[in-house]
Amino acid sequence: MTWDATPFRTRVQRALDDFLDTQAGRLEPLGPDAARLLAEARASVSGGKRLRAAFCWWGHQAVSPARTDDEDALARACASLELLHASALVHDDLMDASDTRRGRPATHRAFEAEHRAADGGRGWRGDPEQYGAAAAVLLGDLLLAWADELLRTCGLPAERVLAALDVLDHTRTEVIAGQFLDVSVQARGRADVDAAMTVLRYKSAKYSIERPLHTGAALAGADPATTAALRAFGLPLGEAFQLRDDLLGVFGDPAVTGKPAGDDLVEGKRTVLVALALDAAPDDQAARLDAALGRPLSPAEVDDLRGIIERCGAREQVEEVIAALTDRALAVLDGADLRPEGVQALRDLAEAATQRSV
Repeated sequence: MTWDATPFRTRVQRALDDFLDTQAGRLEPLGPDAARLLAEARASVSGGKRLRAAFCWWGHQAVSPARTDDEDALARACASLELLHASALVHDDLMDASDTRRGRPATHRAFEAEHRAADGGRGWRGDPEQYGAAAAVLLGDLLLAWADELLRTCGLPAERVLAALDVLDHTRTEVIAGQFLDVSVQARGRADVDAAMTVLRYKSAKYSIERPLHTGAALAGADPATTAALRAFGLPLGEAFQLRDDLLGVFGDPAVTGKPAGDDLVEGKRTVLVALALDAAPDDQAARLDAALGRPLSPAEVDDLRGIIERCGAREQVEEVIAALTDRALAVLDGADLRPEGVQALRDLAEAATQRSV
């Protein structure tokens, strides 16, 4: 990768920290409970690769370089997408009953643990799990509201921000509806490849890459043709990004991903990878995989299911689709009227998004 992402990540983190410092002043009169909510908000936006913010930044810079005195404002706009992402993760972990996120307790588990440990171990009233769930819903909602606020007050010209807010409106609608599609597919306990691909597209691909690029283009005042080119690059790349995530959810190393081994299998995720495996595996093995989805699994059972997915060729097929989607995305850049510096950075980001190990 030729683009050095570290200074950019530092800049985005600083924008998030400054914004949350402002929110801390607003919440201070509410006392220690609000302080605990804010502390979890800080934890939820700490770390990560900042891919969404980076695609927004380079969606702008590929169209028009930000003026030096506008770069901090652009960084704040990009950081707003990390608040949106954090909101989605908090809600997603609750809906999936996940225990961990990035190697630490998921938000609902953290609040649940606080409830259990409260008052010197004597406990508060009510159900700790329900308390944790309620706190996670509220924090996710708060982060979602803050995403809008940070973008709206980023400091870039009002007409550009208004155009970006319109993109944010579409993004939130897509990702929330996509999340409901995912919940519904899991409830039905079945999904063919087309259905799984629809969930992937709206729950993750569009809001992870296509819409951040669209947001950056809007902030740069891009014309419709340039915006269309960036979106045509972003959607297949976003699909490849999520397919890589699906592979990591089954085959990823817990020490690297921060999630338990085979976590997507335990959560019963009806991903494209799983749909392909159910189609291709021998009937008895497909039945075993299908029956195991969504229940606690021992390490030996996880290994068995991984073997089913590997042997039937589903893993290899997903790798081939990732490569094809990435090639399709990169081909768009070859013919797009974009700044060379931006094109190179977007190529670097494409590699980071599709070849990552976490």
